[in-house]
Amino acid sequence: MRFGINTLDDFDVKDKTVLCRVDINQPVDRVTGTLKDTTRIEACIPTLKELSEKGAKLVLLAHQGSDIEYKNFYTTEPHAKALSIFLGKEVKFIDDVCGPAAREAIKALNAGEILLLDNVRFVSEEQTLFETKLLLSHEEQAKTLLVRKLAPLGDIYVCDAFAAAHRDQPSLCGFEELLPSAMGRLFEEEFCVISGLMEKPERPSVFVLGGAKINDAFLMMSAVLGGGAADKVLTGGLVGEVILWADGKDIGEPARAFIKKEGYDNLVDTAKELLAKYRDKIVSPSDFAAVKDGKRVEYELGKIPAGVLILDIGEMTAKKYQEAIRGAKTVFVNGPMGVFEEAATELGTRLVWDALGDTQAYTVIGGGDSITATKKYGKTRDIDYICTGGGALIRFLTGEELPVVKALRHGSKLKEKVK
Repeated sequence: MRFGINTLDDFDVKDKTVLCRVDINQPVDRVTGTLKDTTRIEACIPTLKELSEKGAKLVLLAHQGSDIEYKNFYTTEPHAKALSIFLGKEVKFIDDVCGPAAREAIKALNAGEILLLDNVRFVSEEQTLFETKLLLSHEEQAKTLLVRKLAPLGDIYVCDAFAAAHRDQPSLCGFEELLPSAMGRLFEEEFCVISGLMEKPERPSVFVLGGAKINDAFLMMSAVLGGGAADKVLTGGLVGEVILWADGKDIGEPARAFIKKEGYDNLVDTAKELLAKYRDKIVSPSDFAAVKDGKRVEYELGKIPAGVLILDIGEMTAKKYQEAIRGAKTVFVNGPMGVFEEAATELGTRLVWDALGDTQAYTVIGGGDSITATKKYGKTRDIDYICTGGGALIRFLTGEELPVVKALRHGSKLKEKVK
């Protein structure tokens, strides 16, 4: 047991039915039905391999996209094929989540066999809006359809979905009320690595925060600066723009309009509070890039023409960030510096990742876009630790106990299944 949570070492799984929640949510091409990336799938293979080889009857629960991220809302059938390739053995699939067909398929499993159920978010109680509107307790989640139908068929619950540990949904937090529970190997590894990063980072410790999903980034910034884990925070993407807006700098009406459209204008007051306390530790961009006639054009802060939407940090800022990264002993990164998917607006992200590749610091990156950038720029082998989680990682770094961690601690106290 580690951190008050069972690990796989605490169970004999031979001939036991193990319900295992994984996070294999990946970008999907809805036209061809193919996965664009397999990073998270590859990351959970050690847990699945170990459970299967020890003779578990292994049932996998996973989500793909959501009601919020509809472009990736899709069946998990392609994931079963990818899992089969990486495991070197068949992973069965059934296009049902907790109905009669799924339950019969679970009952028919033999020791060592693996079954992937369909996208758990096809069940309404697993959807994001259900989670955020109803705010069910873990006890209430244990009474939802998904848990009521599947828990009686399981002997043990294993969560290997650290990337989804910030979510509060039945497949993640309900089973632990009824079944003896443990974290999988990936969850255990990520939990331990990030805990160490927060407790004793080597100095100087630099955090690089960017991207377009930024709500939790400001919570994390407050925690790592207030707790002393960060000596400097380098900002890019919408994080940098909100900081500058809060500081009274002109980022242009198109940028302000986009921030309002995304619902992040409420973070301006939060950013003002952070600047009041930690101005000397927060570094924001001094120049930006936009696109004109298909080409990159850079502007210094305060000289952005009216009507121009900024899409990347400028080269001067990127080089300043490179210097800070190369002079650090610990570097944590979540989120790109701009729209790195396009050639005209990738320079800021590329230069930052170049520095991540050759710094002597211990480097940690987290989140889907950060992982994509790492692969794009060929830095996978140069990064010391790649965390599959984005939102979960950021929420963890705020110091808040993650819902799944709380649930696993409860499930780790159960010696036998609750009937």
